[in-house]
Amino acid sequence: MAQNIYDDPDFFAGYSQLPRQVQGLDGAPEWPAIRALLPDVTGKKVADLGCGFGWASRWFRENGAASVLGLDLSRNMIDRARADTDDAAIDYRIGDLDTLDLPQAAFDLIYSALTFHYVQDFGRLMRAIHRALSSGGDLVFTIEHPIFMAATYPHWIKDKDGRKTWPVNGYSMEGERRTDWFAEGVLKHHRTLATTINTLLAAGFALRRIEEFAPAPDQIAAMPQLAEEMERPMMLMVSAYKI
Repeated sequence: MAQNIYDDPDFFAGYSQLPRQVQGLDGAPEWPAIRALLPDVTGKKVADLGCGFGWASRWFRENGAASVLGLDLSRNMIDRARADTDDAAIDYRIGDLDTLDLPQAAFDLIYSALTFHYVQDFGRLMRAIHRALSSGGDLVFTIEHPIFMAATYPHWIKDKDGRKTWPVNGYSMEGERRTDWFAEGVLKHHRTLATTINTLLAAGFALRRIEEFAPAPDQIAAMPQLAEEMERPMMLMVSAYKI
């Protein structure tokens, strides 16, 4: 079973105050770039893996999806998503992506935001998702970029000229990474970019597009603190489909 850090009271209290959790998708700078990767969802059956508070699940329905299954390991997340949703076509359930077992060919789109880096066996997950998609079905997901999460102690440092720099070390040493983020010892699983893409291909997916998120100039103008995101990619965004 995956680490359920989101049901830790201290973690959940801090996490709930993030702009993206208070403002929803409008508080996520990467959302416009994600939206550009998504197919037309009209009439489609969607699974939202790691659905959190249900922001994306509700967006899919508002934009024409026939149904949405939202899965999250956290009881706190599912309770909040249910409380904020009044739509019988959205079904929220507790689910562990490390043991995911979805019905075969049951979905036209499977989506996940910033969740797969918590999964230990990425290959198993990709095979399970591939089976669960209809022929030609889409997979769109975001994860922490391998450059962002590779370091043993990920944090900004300054070079000799005083420029903020993100350390990259141990990049080819895949496996567990533990960081302190709202709580001590948050467990993630680092994989190289090559491993991420090759695992997708081995599971039977073809790639549509890959993006390494960086804020647009107008986003930086509106929120100057986003300028530091130009120094290194924090997020990898992938659009693929079932062959």
